[in-house]
Amino acid sequence: MIIDDQHYDLIIVGTGAGGGTLLHKLAPTGKKILVLERGNFLPKENDNWNAGEVFGKGRYHTREQWYDISGEPFRPQTNYWVGGNTKVYGAALLRMREKDFEKVQHQDGISPEWSLKYQDFEPYYTEAEKLYFVHGKQGDDPTEPHRSEDYPYPPISHEPRMQQICDAISNQGLHPGYLPLGLRLNESDVNESLCVRCKTCDGFPCKIDGKADAEVSGVVPALEFPNVTLKTDAKVVCLHTSPSGREVQAVEAEIGGQSYLFFGDIVVLACGAVNSAALLLRSANEKHPTGLANSSDQVGRNFMKHLLSAVVQLTATPNPAVFQKTICVHDFYWGDSDFEYPMGHIQNTGNILQDMIPAEAPPLLSLLSRLIPGFGLQQLATRTIGWWLQTEDLPDPNNRVRVQGSKLHLDYTPNNFEAHDRLIYHWTEVLKAIDKTTKSAVFPLSIYPYSNTPIRVVAHQSGTCRFGEDPTTSVLDLNCRTHDVDNLYIVDSSFFPSSSGVSPALTIMANALRVGEHLISRLN
Repeated sequence: MIIDDQHYDLIIVGTGAGGGTLLHKLAPTGKKILVLERGNFLPKENDNWNAGEVFGKGRYHTREQWYDISGEPFRPQTNYWVGGNTKVYGAALLRMREKDFEKVQHQDGISPEWSLKYQDFEPYYTEAEKLYFVHGKQGDDPTEPHRSEDYPYPPISHEPRMQQICDAISNQGLHPGYLPLGLRLNESDVNESLCVRCKTCDGFPCKIDGKADAEVSGVVPALEFPNVTLKTDAKVVCLHTSPSGREVQAVEAEIGGQSYLFFGDIVVLACGAVNSAALLLRSANEKHPTGLANSSDQVGRNFMKHLLSAVVQLTATPNPAVFQKTICVHDFYWGDSDFEYPMGHIQNTGNILQDMIPAEAPPLLSLLSRLIPGFGLQQLATRTIGWWLQTEDLPDPNNRVRVQGSKLHLDYTPNNFEAHDRLIYHWTEVLKAIDKTTKSAVFPLSIYPYSNTPIRVVAHQSGTCRFGEDPTTSVLDLNCRTHDVDNLYIVDSSFFPSSSGVSPALTIMANALRVGEHLISRLN
């Protein structure tokens, strides 16, 4: 084993939404910071925008295998690059609602209360929106939380076809809003804009850095500071504690086939909810026999990842929109007159391209292309509008990350189905009404195929090391420091007690900035 001869004030493991944001916050302090990233910089290449490569072959996903609740192997759709999963995220950056931080009754159970509230995160939401170039419009969303400042950038405009759809939704008494997006876009001056509003944004890497991801907004600016050291292709495999078990003394990583030990005063994990929990479990020792920081037996438990469905609206005429992911709808977020429980969030997907249909779009689309003469995948793709529906899944201690030998197990059984099914039903009825009034249905009987995401889709993962004030029921304190180990923190989505109905990315970023302020105080 090679022992690094440097001693660091801070070691950060992972460079995604949590780690990359935290690094950006702490880099100007002058403290000696080491960042360990198991991947490398994602290459900028033509295949970044090749739907067949990105979706059909999963070019940028890890090749490793995890195991489901039945012990069956699967290849997770997770990404080990500088910037983590934000390299391929859709850049939808939404705030949780005030009520999301409270105890909420769902049909299938309780979404638990957070020990901190919306007002504790609000200033950091504002800071994160500036850092990640969030475009949006205040005042058009009935569930919108209080804001101390307006969005830092104006909303991304709707293209004509999407504006038509937006107007048709409004005519039904609903309140479509501009989807908050983190893009380096300046629509008033194309010469100042890196984003070009292309059709390969949602789920694709951006080869021109037009997407505000954690590499572009967090890591790269931080590397300009001489006190920051980044080591890529560095897979952290174990955390070693002092004899008392109360501090992490060293971080063990595999680099180029060799084992290295790195020493630091404070260690922060930002590996993602699955991998941070797995690393703690793999770091079991005499003082922590069931896993590091796991005296509560909560490490790895309460895994959540939203109920996610893609609904496809088929239209009679081609959809000319190039960048169509600009609409979100929250009218059903807290339920409606015939269902008193929360249902969830609706937004556009990015464009559905021909080479995406076999891998990602509902199977019915592929079937239709074979049943209807002359109506191939290309014709289908040009006549689609995609919608992304997501519903909160509830924390369940039996939904968990486990490590058995060298295998990572993800035991997950979805819940809260009826709320999600009702969301799909209500949205399908909205689409039927739109197609009826605009005479845009592609068939005499409207068909709206949809697909649910399988276990391998681990987007929106959260909850495996929840924070709280009681060390018997939580892994982290309110500063996201482990209760059991004094110098160990976690700043990815592991800390979530509940998942809410909106994407977790902006809350991860805001929390990393919040924890960053605490760490600056501690380091000083």
